[in-house]
Parts: sequence; structure tokens; C-alpha cells
Amino acid sequence: MSRLGCLLAFALVAHLGAQSLTDRFKEVRGPWEVQLERGDAATVRRGVEALLGREGLTVNPSDYNDMHALVALRSLAARACVAEGSWEEAVVHLQKAQAVAEENLRTAEPLLAKTRMEHELKLREFREAMEKQAPRAKELEEAPGLSQDQMKLRQQLKIFMDEQKAAIAHSERALKDIEAILDRLRQTKDSTAKASADWQAFLAREKAELAEAGGTAPYVAEKLEQVKADDARPRPERLTYARRLQKLDPGNKDVVRLVNGLLGQDEAASEAPKPAKKRKAAAKK
Repeated sequence: MSRLGCLLAFALVAHLGAQSLTDRFKEVRGPWEVQLERGDAATVRRGVEALLGREGLTVNPSDYNDMHALVALRSLAARACVAEGSWEEAVVHLQKAQAVAEENLRTAEPLLAKTRMEHELKLREFREAMEKQAPRAKELEEAPGLSQDQMKLRQQLKIFMDEQKAAIAHSERALKDIEAILDRLRQTKDSTAKASADWQAFLAREKAELAEAGGTAPYVAEKLEQVKADDARPRPERLTYARRLQKLDPGNKDVVRLVNGLLGQDEAASEAPKPAKKRKAAAKK
């Protein structure tokens, strides 16, 4: 490789290394959502967990954007686990997402509170400065026949007032942004906590239903008929539940056929025995 090529390669590696988790998540989220919609949950799970393994452990807790992306990644991993039938693993991801969301809010609140106080202080200073200069500025605006020095002072005051207005607008926007960020982090904390609790309760109900049905096989057989009959539900939802049944009872061929059918696969062709390869005739010596 030429020297220029090496430099370009090193620059590319440095760029990728410097990329934040937030940026990486933005790049991959769309394709992963498409794959989930198609039913390719296992591929999405592997991709998300690989990204979490590479970059999730090095996120700076004070970077609320990357921490928020980490929560989103954990939640996406949970969705992929749900879609492939691995609901226990989904709960693990949701619990980790909840923990990160709680830590993110706990860390961000004092940091953003400090920034809020700084902007509030600046706002008071800007407004007081404008109030102090406002009478003189008004006097010069209304006075007829200004001297050269007075016109120069009027222009300076106008520039000063415009700068103060721009600074006030900037701080006001910053205060709104801070409140929006904190609202988003609170909502994320609440939603992840709810999702984690809901799925734990759902697994507890499933366990109770398994015991009531008298074992895995009769439970799966009963639920399978429900999934077959409930064809008004969206295909991804039916596929998710069918895969859960397959995870519970991998040897149930009726479940396998349902999963393949929901995936649009030819079950008969996939189960047909492959023809034996013909032995090659021995080469004549």
C-alpha cells in the first residue's frame, strides 16, 4: 500500500474509533428494524449484542446521549429476544436497560441543573444590562440632530442591545432544551421500568399456566391452536408467539410448520429428504 493509502486507512480507522455510540446506533437502527419486521430476529440479536460487547461497556456515564443510546440498544436487544422466543433473555436486557436509564437520569440531573443555573444567571445579567442601557438608547433614537459622536454611540448601543437579545434567546433555548432532555430521560426511565416489570409478570403468568396445563407439551398444543385460529393478528405478532412455543417445545413439528408458514418458507421442501449422491464410477485405469 502506498504512503497515501496508509494515511487514508489510518484516518478512516481514527474516524470510526472516534464515532460515538449514538452515531453508530443511528446508522444501524434502520436496517435492524427492517430485519425485525421481516422476522430475522436472530440476526438482529447477534448484531445488537456484538455492538453492546464492543462499545457498550466503554460508554461514559456523564454522556447522557450515549447512555440514552445504550438504553435504546438494550431495549432493541430485548425486542429481538422476544421475537425469537427467548423471553427470559429479553427480561435480562430490559433489566439492564432499566439500570442504565436510572443511572443516566441520576447522573444527568445534577450536571444539567448546574448548566441551568448558569443560564439563569446569565439571563439576569443580560436583562439587567439591557435595562440599564435602554433609557440612553431610547434618548438617542428620539433625539433630533445628533452629533457625530452621538450617532456613533447610538450605533454602538444598538449593536450592544442586539447582542444582548441574541444572548438572551440563546439561553432561553438552552433552558428549554435542558427541560426537554430531562423529560426524555425521565420518560425512558419510566418506560424501561414498566417494560421490565410487565415482562417479568408475563413470564410468571406463563409459568403458572404451564403448571396448570400439566406440562409443556399440553400447554404448547393448546396455545398452538390459539395462534393458528387468531389469523386476524399481525404476522410479526403471531410469529413471535409461535417462536416462543417452538422455544418451549423444539420437537413439536406442528409448531415448526406454523413458524415456517409464517416465514413464507416451503415446509414440505425444507423437510424433504435430500437425494443420495450417486457414487462416481471408478476411473478406468
